[in-house]
Amino acid sequence: MAGYAAYWLGDMADGAVARYRHEETVAGAVFDIVSDRACSFLLAAAFMATYPDVIGPLAIFLIQFGVLDTMLSLAFLLWPDLLSPNYFYRVDRRIYAWNWSRLAKAFNTAAVVISLVAGHLAGTIWPAYAVALAAVVVKVLSLGRLLAILRGRRPAVPAGVR
Repeated sequence: MAGYAAYWLGDMADGAVARYRHEETVAGAVFDIVSDRACSFLLAAAFMATYPDVIGPLAIFLIQFGVLDTMLSLAFLLWPDLLSPNYFYRVDRRIYAWNWSRLAKAFNTAAVVISLVAGHLAGTIWPAYAVALAAVVVKVLSLGRLLAILRGRRPAVPAGVR
């Protein structure tokens, strides 16, 4: 848990400092996205080696985070005026709310890790499967919506537009 705490605090701090100092860059956002995956995979490997009963739900999370969420997170690059996924509300408020709002960010990794720890301590891992699968559903729906927008089948609805 200490590793996750250090990773999350560092991840939040570097973004906050960049925004505060008006030093956000597209390259920094991409580096942050890649770093998130590197940290998550390293911590997950240690978690699985220590607690083998969490391999199933953690594998689901890693596929979701390493593939689906990576594609969504890098989608901001398709809009040259966006510095990072944090500004995706300018493109589509629903995709933003599902993936990068404060609640969504907390759910993306914290809910999975907390459900894994709680499930391991309680001796039942099914809630971790439920949380990991719920995250997959959100990412698949988000990718479907994004593809529909990109193909012109659905209009993007930026925040503030009704």
